[in-house]
Amino acid sequence: MISIIDDDVCARQATAGVIRSLGYAFATYASAEDFLGSDRVNDTSCLITDMHLPGLSGLELYQSLRADGFDVPTIFVTGHPDETTRTQALAAGAVAFLSKPFGKKAMHDCLKAALIRHETDILHH
Repeated sequence: MISIIDDDVCARQATAGVIRSLGYAFATYASAEDFLGSDRVNDTSCLITDMHLPGLSGLELYQSLRADGFDVPTIFVTGHPDETTRTQALAAGAVAFLSKPFGKKAMHDCLKAALIRHETDILHH
């Protein structure tokens, strides 16, 4: 299950469209809190989240999940890229950091890397 979190409905639908076209199962959420309140947290094999969300940011969500022992491969996306944010996300352990708008191939490459990492993590636990 690919979980997509973005407060921008158009961006959320666009990302979902890319994921759908690649043949993956997915669920979408408008906020980190919506995701955390769902029954999909433990089923998530890859998280695609906007960096800038109302309430808990994408990076804060990721750090919270990791602190709780849930190390889901994460792809951060943002419409406001800057090197500091990119560095923070990658240093925290993110698989990728994509600027919006991103292409289907870029997302597919990131998703493949994330899912390989997820499978490797399962094998080593």
